Amino acid sequence: MSGDHLEKLLHEVSLGKISIKDAKKALEGIDLNKEEFDRAVEHGVFTEAEPGTVIKATISPSGGSALVTLIFIWGLFWVTYWTGTMIYGLMNGWDQQQLSYHLFISITTIIIIGIVYQKWVLPDLIVVKHERNKFIPEHSARKADKDWYEYKV
Repeated sequence: MSGDHLEKLLHEVSLGKISIKDAKKALEGIDLNKEEFDRAVEHGVFTEAEPGTVIKATISPSGGSALVTLIFIWGLFWVTYWTGTMIYGLMNGWDQQQLSYHLFISITTIIIIGIVYQKWVLPDLIVVKHERNKFIPEHSARKADKDWYEYKV
């Protein structure tokens, strides 16, 4: 079985198009020895990535789930409600403490929606970066006379 077919099979299982039992049946005739298994695991986990590589992790649940949609609808309703009552209170001369409470609840609800969006909707992207030297090699002690000037006060 080729690696592309295996990746396609795993992707369809993660999307829910194929059940886990069907995927196990498709992989029944495949035998991996210990070296092939270790090489496959270490390739994805322990191999150092090149600088500038973008790694996408899709461990978090899908943003299209019913719970995420429900939280967005809930949040939009309450933001509209609290902002509307704050505007109504501004027009009718409500106390400043009551207006600040409505503003606080509106902003808190927007923050909750933002946290849910970042956690379950946005993909996890990692850009691999490595440390660089902490010194500039072309400015060594012997070149300091040409490149750098020492000013005395």
